[in-house]
Amino acid sequence: MNRRNVLLQLSLLAVASMYSIAWGEGKKELEHTKDTLEEVKKRIEEKKAVLVDVRELVEWNNGHISGAVHLPWREMQDNFDDKKIRSKLDKDLIVYTYCEVGYRSLRAGKMLERLNYDIRPLKPGYKDLVNAGFKSEK
Repeated sequence: MNRRNVLLQLSLLAVASMYSIAWGEGKKELEHTKDTLEEVKKRIEEKKAVLVDVRELVEWNNGHISGAVHLPWREMQDNFDDKKIRSKLDKDLIVYTYCEVGYRSLRAGKMLERLNYDIRPLKPGYKDLVNAGFKSEK
């Protein structure tokens, strides 16, 4: 292989790598957090984290975790308003998303991840949080 072909291949590899980075390829897929509910509770009490309830308004009105921020997943999906989100969430806090069974918390986490928050979607849902001692309110 001559020098020109080697340089061409290296250039193509560099371009492919740039596209890969730009489109998020090679980035680790967001998963449910491995943090225990005890760790989550402690971080919230220490004001190092916030809970974000991504359930629908009717679910929120039937009960939610005290101090949680309400950002419904469907609303974010239909109209992602980064200014509204940034006004509700402190960039320096860990953001734990929760829903009923973990599906929406993961999907919402993927959306919020675009804004460079430290997102940690919870697999346990609202009832699990209440059973673990998180205070609920209506």
